[in-house]
Amino acid sequence: MTTAIIQARMSSTRLPGKVLLDLAGEPMLARVVERTKRARRIDRVVVATTVELDDEPIVELCYSRGWNVFRGSRDDVLDRYYQAALSDGADPIVRITSDCPLIDPAIIDRVVEQLGPSDGTANTADYASNINPRRTYPRGLDVEAFSFAALSTAWREDREATGREHVTPFLYRHPERFRIALLESDRPIAASHRWSVDTPEDYELLSRIYSHFQNTEFGWLDVLDCLNLHPDWVEINSHVAQKPH
Repeated sequence: MTTAIIQARMSSTRLPGKVLLDLAGEPMLARVVERTKRARRIDRVVVATTVELDDEPIVELCYSRGWNVFRGSRDDVLDRYYQAALSDGADPIVRITSDCPLIDPAIIDRVVEQLGPSDGTANTADYASNINPRRTYPRGLDVEAFSFAALSTAWREDREATGREHVTPFLYRHPERFRIALLESDRPIAASHRWSVDTPEDYELLSRIYSHFQNTEFGWLDVLDCLNLHPDWVEINSHVAQKPH
């Protein structure tokens, strides 16, 4: 069962509670879940949050919307993904983060397709993404897909704190062990855009984008067209530096 696991928690050093901030009348997490569910290649969506009391509002939102929710470790996100996948029978797993409210269903489908057939043949990838080893899409459209076997190996063997926090480094840093597939855009200049939400400036940009469309049916190319019409919007968060992994 191809399962998208969306990691979400309330604590954020630069924008606390960001996952429940309002975007055109809906919590940001709802926008992510809604857009992820539109992907044709996804059979099931699970929100993976933590056992911390601070994350009760996320659990309450999931229950109120009828979403699948899993609770696990706060800092060992790799373990959270592994346990969520194990309990759900997920294979392959698609990793989505809750600070990406412009996530594009078509890109999710294309990344999953990069994994190839599920019969373990030479044409089957263990890990596919649109970000590693290079990025040609805007930050905020990040999709990673991987087999449960690959996730299990990382869970058993990765002892680095960075790997445990960011889930997949063990996979893409060992191309000699895992078959890697990359989805590339035909508009590499788009990689200069920042569409994830980690600061108030990011939130301001995404709020303007959602207000512009007044719906949720738009895709990433529509957003590019929008920003071509409003080039000054790009400057809102152009100075924001991504936190290092």
